[in-house]
Amino acid sequence: MKKYIIYTAILAVGLLLGWFLFGGTSNTETEHKHDNAAETNQMWTCSMHPQIMQPESGPCPICGMDLIPAENSAKGLLADQFKLSENAMALANIQTSIVGNGNTEDNAITLSGKIVENEDNTAIQPAHFDGRIEKLYVKSLGEKVNKGQAIAKIYSAALIAAQQELITTYSIRASQPQLYKAVQNKFKNWKIHGSQLDDVLKTGQVKTSFTIYSHVSGIVTEIAVSDGAHIMDGKPIFKVSNLATVWANFDVYENQISQFKKGQNIDVVTNAYANKVFKGTVDFIDPILDTRTRTVKLRVVLNNKDQILKPGLFVEGKIKGITTSKSDVLSIPTTAVLWTGKRSVVYIKSNPNEPVFEMREITLGTQIGDKYQVLEGLNTGDEVVTNGTFTVDAAAQLQGKKSMMNKKGGKVMTGHEGHLGMETTTNTTRQKGPNTERIDVSKQFQNQLKVVFNDYIQLKEALLKDDINTIKAESKQLLNDLPKVDMTLLTSQEAHKQWMSLENELKTVTTSLSNTSEIEDLRGHFKNLSSKLTDAIEVFGINEKVYNQFCPMGDNNKGAFWLSKEEKVINPYFGGKMLTCGEVKQIIN
Repeated sequence: MKKYIIYTAILAVGLLLGWFLFGGTSNTETEHKHDNAAETNQMWTCSMHPQIMQPESGPCPICGMDLIPAENSAKGLLADQFKLSENAMALANIQTSIVGNGNTEDNAITLSGKIVENEDNTAIQPAHFDGRIEKLYVKSLGEKVNKGQAIAKIYSAALIAAQQELITTYSIRASQPQLYKAVQNKFKNWKIHGSQLDDVLKTGQVKTSFTIYSHVSGIVTEIAVSDGAHIMDGKPIFKVSNLATVWANFDVYENQISQFKKGQNIDVVTNAYANKVFKGTVDFIDPILDTRTRTVKLRVVLNNKDQILKPGLFVEGKIKGITTSKSDVLSIPTTAVLWTGKRSVVYIKSNPNEPVFEMREITLGTQIGDKYQVLEGLNTGDEVVTNGTFTVDAAAQLQGKKSMMNKKGGKVMTGHEGHLGMETTTNTTRQKGPNTERIDVSKQFQNQLKVVFNDYIQLKEALLKDDINTIKAESKQLLNDLPKVDMTLLTSQEAHKQWMSLENELKTVTTSLSNTSEIEDLRGHFKNLSSKLTDAIEVFGINEKVYNQFCPMGDNNKGAFWLSKEEKVINPYFGGKMLTCGEVKQIIN
């Protein structure tokens, strides 16, 4: 018994000693681990809404995208620099490009330009008498028209009276041949002859309408009338072009003019056909400088027998053997630029090997094609963000760095808080058109433009429902109302010039909408329509408040604007999904 008591005492002493030797260390170690875990606690954010910060991974409460690890290391960065994680870079599809020196390379210079119709190979189909179009058979841009093809059925009071004269003089043609011939010549001058007149003479019945036939052949590039429209003698019905050859028009800055001459060889490329090079020579250099853009037009005639070069395509032309100076102007893609009031900013990648960025204010020159001339703020070799710029800007604002909305740095609202019911910003970051200064026009003109805007709103409502048939129908309604905006109400030459340009652009993009059946393509065309209509409303106004709204996730995270009659955000770019994703960027009064 005594032996068991001794064993029990030894065991108790051993346990007590073990607690003193190891128990305290274990607790200390556990506490240290907890402290260390607290210090390295990983936060999670959204690549599109960086104001979201959560302690655990999961979906973004705004857009539903998976959250990504937030970057929490800023070691080695300058005061205005900030860093993004590789995950954020990939999910937001952030892309960069190197700024070149006036697009010069290998003793060559690259120009930006656009394909247009060869005006030497265009023709107008005019009306040859006054009347009203009962049925127009040529209704689509891009449609091929052949000489002798029926193009319209027209009612004309003058034709009805002339038929009565023809029937009367036909009955006395034997005694009055000159009178009968004079009436026949009247119809010939109207381009009406042949079987139609034979039917009138044979039956003795007057026709109330006549079919007219085209005397030109080509691809329809402009339609000036519609069903029910009145026509006048000599006024155009449509224009056709022979696209077997096209013009490539390039813009040349005034400090480059002396380096170009007629006959120079030029290689033309376009993103539409990445592996094709089109050869041509400089055919014409405009002798008059455009004082607005400080450029002259350089023209190249290109063979287009396969008709793969479409008018409107952006192209680049490279001319070799030109010596350029270091003072040549830099250019960057329009997608790189953010606007806020009078400031233009870009984001540059400070470290070529790491995703480190900083904001840079720049001074822009003119826009040529899809590029801006940069007068100040960038240097050759700078790497600028060209896609995902809004996401980078939101990250800068979140981290208290210099940003589009904050010149000096410090924590500010990111502009995405509108998603959470907070006040939204009204500063515009839309890439504006080159001429969007307000022009004073009559209320009558504004009200006519408002009809087009209302058509746009109906089109937007159809896009919200992914209703393709209604989208196409509303597009055609907009096309029908656009020519009814009466340009004769404009009193200044500048207003005329502005409206003609905007009307043509609106007509082109709306025609693309009406001829498209894929919903994603429709959204892309709607984005372009929104941009062009915004320019028109900024220039002329519609005597009504218009809200210009923006979603950074539209157009595959490139960002997309749209117009609305109300401040409430209803996003048209995702059908019934993400209806509230967006914010008001501008109020146009």
